[in-house]
Amino acid sequence: MRLLIVEDDPFISELLSDGLTEEGYECECVSTASQGEELARLFPYSLLILDVMLPEGMDAGFQLGRRLREHGVEVPILYLTARGAVEDRIQGLELGGDDYLSKPFDFGELRARARSLLRRASGHAQNTVVLPEGFMLDLSARELYRADRRCEINRREFMLLELLVLNPGRTFGREEIVDRLWGGDGGVELKVIDVYVSTLRRKTHESLIETVRGHGYRLGRVAAASER
Repeated sequence: MRLLIVEDDPFISELLSDGLTEEGYECECVSTASQGEELARLFPYSLLILDVMLPEGMDAGFQLGRRLREHGVEVPILYLTARGAVEDRIQGLELGGDDYLSKPFDFGELRARARSLLRRASGHAQNTVVLPEGFMLDLSARELYRADRRCEINRREFMLLELLVLNPGRTFGREEIVDRLWGGDGGVELKVIDVYVSTLRRKTHESLIETVRGHGYRLGRVAAASER
């Protein structure tokens, strides 16, 4: 697959190009919006990775995406930017972007997001949720992946993670989690939930599940922002 990277920082451009080339993609890199627009309108790329702040201006990447959409270029667009405010993410998505990743970013997470966009565009998209640190939850296959490698989690660990991921911002008490995972089986001790949470944190990332003292657990705020 052929990818176009529009990034004016030589270090980041080289990092992306080298990393994605190792994954088997063919990458072309340019440093300005005008160069990116010319190439994107001439060649059938599978994915565009656009920096937002380019030499042409603070929002040059956003405007590039908008112009490409106006000219019928429907290639998936992943925006990269040092601006992580919610309004910036909304602007990028409203101007034709498909995903948004704030700098500094983890390459594993970028790779996972890129692959998710490519699967979606190819018509073989799975019901997946991209999480921080390169993790991806496949709700159809009921599997957890990191950088396309399956993580070993059992059925109820997946059910707990799925419950939190599908309800970002909501806190679940131990009683409700037991009811959801075991169907109200009164023989299950509440402290087993603490064990499952501890195990999931060890297998994924410490910040993925947040403890709300006196109430229970919820998806970590960083993870919730990534999922949206």
